[in-house]
Amino acid sequence: MKKHFKLWTTIGIILLILSIFFYLQMGYIKIPLKEVVESIKGGEGAPNWYIIHEVRLPRILTSILIGSILSMCGLVFQGVLLNPLADPYTLGISSGASFGAALAIVLNITIFGIFSTHIVSFIFAILCLTVVIQMGSFERKMNPTSIILGGIIIGAFFSAGLSFLKYLADEGVGAIIFWLLGSFTGKSWMEVGILSAVWVFGFIFFCYYAEDLNILALGEKSAISLGINPSKIRRILLVVSSILSAVAVSTCGIIGFVGLVVPHLLRFILGTDNKKLVIGCAIWGGVIMGAADNVVRVVLPNDIPVGVITSLLGAPFFALIFRKKMGGGSLR
Repeated sequence: MKKHFKLWTTIGIILLILSIFFYLQMGYIKIPLKEVVESIKGGEGAPNWYIIHEVRLPRILTSILIGSILSMCGLVFQGVLLNPLADPYTLGISSGASFGAALAIVLNITIFGIFSTHIVSFIFAILCLTVVIQMGSFERKMNPTSIILGGIIIGAFFSAGLSFLKYLADEGVGAIIFWLLGSFTGKSWMEVGILSAVWVFGFIFFCYYAEDLNILALGEKSAISLGINPSKIRRILLVVSSILSAVAVSTCGIIGFVGLVVPHLLRFILGTDNKKLVIGCAIWGGVIMGAADNVVRVVLPNDIPVGVITSLLGAPFFALIFRKKMGGGSLR
């Protein structure tokens, strides 16, 4: 299977395109495929145009983009930190973003309009990233173990702050909890546009540095002998992937385990070449996340936040990886 990269890529792209049309038909109001196509072609005059164009399509595209971004970032975190359990939230980004969102809700911050919660969340995620990188860097060298420990420490600090804000929120605690669980409900074309720009930048950037990720996997001495500066490459990749993760978290809340599960599944199928894995994660992360959100939207009786589903399915997988790691089993 590892030799069939083109086949899996083609299957993923076809599934991605077909799934969008399939998901647009599904929901409380069932819409025939013919009407979906007419609505996309014909504009506002087509039947069910508003439902398709303004409600369902932005949500579907957002879920696909978020899944793709988190999967690529998860791949990079695992490669840079040389840790199979690393994911986009390893550096405490989720804790910082959660604290920022809760702070915006509790203090009713509206300076940035309807995006106030998103922007405050993003600011605190970046603040968290800055502190963690400073904690994990010594004499301009970045140590992966120190970075992970720094993420745990700062994450614990912001988690405590989040608990305090929940206590202060009183009746507003429901809004905080809903945000924390992660959801694509009510997403707009503005968010799709921002995420699309972030996705394009991230995809090109990670493809460019994919070979460096392969070299980092050989170890510090081998990387230096091959002419790259491991500490510099780690810093660049960690900062960029963390910023992309922060954008994703601040847009949709905490969507757990996608960035952990998808890279490992693709390593099993495609092998360990990061040049192929970046492309695979970009495609299949979107396929899997889109499917998870539409199961929530269509199959389940209530629109449960998708972060609940990804955590329920991802936690056993996380436990399996941890067990193999501790037992010395191969994950590649």
